[in-house]
Amino acid sequence: MAPIAIIIGVVVVLALYVASLYNGLVKLRNNRENAFADIDVQLKQRHDLIPQLVDTVKGYMDHESTVLKDVTAARAAAMGAGSINDKIEAENMLSAALGGLKVAVEAYPDLKASENFVQLQEEISDIENKLSAVRRYFNSATKELNNAVEVFPSNIIAGMFGFKKENMFDLGVQDRAKLDEPPKVGFN
Repeated sequence: MAPIAIIIGVVVVLALYVASLYNGLVKLRNNRENAFADIDVQLKQRHDLIPQLVDTVKGYMDHESTVLKDVTAARAAAMGAGSINDKIEAENMLSAALGGLKVAVEAYPDLKASENFVQLQEEISDIENKLSAVRRYFNSATKELNNAVEVFPSNIIAGMFGFKKENMFDLGVQDRAKLDEPPKVGFN
């Protein structure tokens, strides 16, 4: 009778350990999804400001219609993205399109002096700063999940229940390339 009790005890302890690992993985996945929900709030505000920015810029930029179309198309793609990974990719494209708009605006001093444009730029800058903060939190939550998915013994449970390594919300290829370039310093 004693060996059966020991075997049952070991099985129960093992089952509790597996359940504990599984619950930990679920909590980490939910934490990551919650972190992305915070990003979604900021992205919604960003998406709401872009049409106002495009309308303001449109009156000044007669020859830059492709830049405005790129921003509008990137915004539409970002708003239509479904999964977290699709949203990350679409938002990186939107950031690149907004970067192109910023470069084009430099050629229009009247636009840069427009009070409405300056206010919109400040609002977008504020949202970009908030996005940066929530992206860091999201990436931290993603790192915790990825660590749990990859380390032993939780990687066994993760594989059994379909948990996988998730993508970070990174800068995107274009912004990463800019960071790798040395700064240009010039004296006039």
